[in-house]
Amino acid sequence: MNSYRRKAAILIALVSTLLAIAASTAAWFVAQESAEHATVQLAVEESRRMIGQFDVADLNGPDGEAIATRAAKTLAGGLFEIAEVYDQDGTLLADWSTPAGKRLESQIDDHSSVLSQEPSYQALYSADGRWVLRVTVPLFDGAATDAPIAYFEGVRLVPDWQRQNMLDATLAAALMAALAAIACGLVIYPIVVHLNDENDRKSRDLLASHIALLEAMGKAVAKRDSDTGDHNYRVTDIAMAIGERLGLGKKPMRALLSGALLHDVGKIGVPDRILLKPGKLDDQEMALMRSHVPQGEDIVQGIPSLDEARDVIAYHHEKWDGSGYPRGLAGEDIPLNARIFAVADVFDALCSPRPYKEAMPFETAWGIIRDDAGSHFDPRVVDAFRPVVRRLHQLHFGGNGGRSRQLLERDIRRYFF
Repeated sequence: MNSYRRKAAILIALVSTLLAIAASTAAWFVAQESAEHATVQLAVEESRRMIGQFDVADLNGPDGEAIATRAAKTLAGGLFEIAEVYDQDGTLLADWSTPAGKRLESQIDDHSSVLSQEPSYQALYSADGRWVLRVTVPLFDGAATDAPIAYFEGVRLVPDWQRQNMLDATLAAALMAALAAIACGLVIYPIVVHLNDENDRKSRDLLASHIALLEAMGKAVAKRDSDTGDHNYRVTDIAMAIGERLGLGKKPMRALLSGALLHDVGKIGVPDRILLKPGKLDDQEMALMRSHVPQGEDIVQGIPSLDEARDVIAYHHEKWDGSGYPRGLAGEDIPLNARIFAVADVFDALCSPRPYKEAMPFETAWGIIRDDAGSHFDPRVVDAFRPVVRRLHQLHFGGNGGRSRQLLERDIRRYFF
């Protein structure tokens, strides 16, 4: 499992777990509320049915207490352990309790006012932890009226079997909600992975096209003043090897590779009579040759994908002591990637044949680089180059045709893919 898939699996599992907890908790409360409501509705219907056997209007008459007592006695012992009947003003007319109800009376809080237009209930717990429902039911006579003419209040001790059934139903609802959340995560994961793989493939294709464009542009320029385009491959791999020795991160290494491939892109604007002149350039010709730096900057200006190459393009001819061009920067004012590339570029130029010179032997070329540390080159970069210079010379100038291109492909895979 690659890094993205592992992260996606962890995140989706985490989100699914949190959703499962949230959904199951919500389902638990909803199911419990629904079970309570169903129980209360049953109690309301039963109490109204039983009270309906008596003339509700008579509860406010002279025989109200006697009628209320018979009604409370009828309701107590059925659904309710305690039954109380009140008149239209909320005054207690009668109450009746079963033996269990009498024990409950001292274990639950006193009720609040019974005056209400709608049935209501309270979920309570007795001292011994048993579940109790207190139900208040407004009573109306047969005539259309807005106000109740009496009230009934009953206390029901929910039996263990009913409580267990409600608990089982609540647990089942919570479990189903949790399983649904987890199932969603299992379904979403392959979809997310597929979409990412597709996006990754397109990104790789786009990146490969970008790198191919960098390579083609650099190779086209390199072929103008060397026998092949291998110069770009060699100087890029040498610069990358120095960057690795200096511990550069992935992002600056990518910028170094892009800049190395395009370092002389501005030479497109330099005439062949100057670029390929076998002899020494005069001052005017040298000025034209040096113009390839600002021309290179202009070429990549405003192109976001090429912006990271700008440091190498713009500053690779600057020198540590400030005697370089075009800006005369010195020391650490020169971007590090440009300082690295300057060493790689000069070393490759010394070791390569050109129309105006022969290739130098390794010892001569390395001696020049070593002696110019502190003047032309950053001494720290030269020190980083020292342990790998001979190996790099053997790799790139040892007669292994095509090896430089293979090494560049390795660098591209490592830092771009």
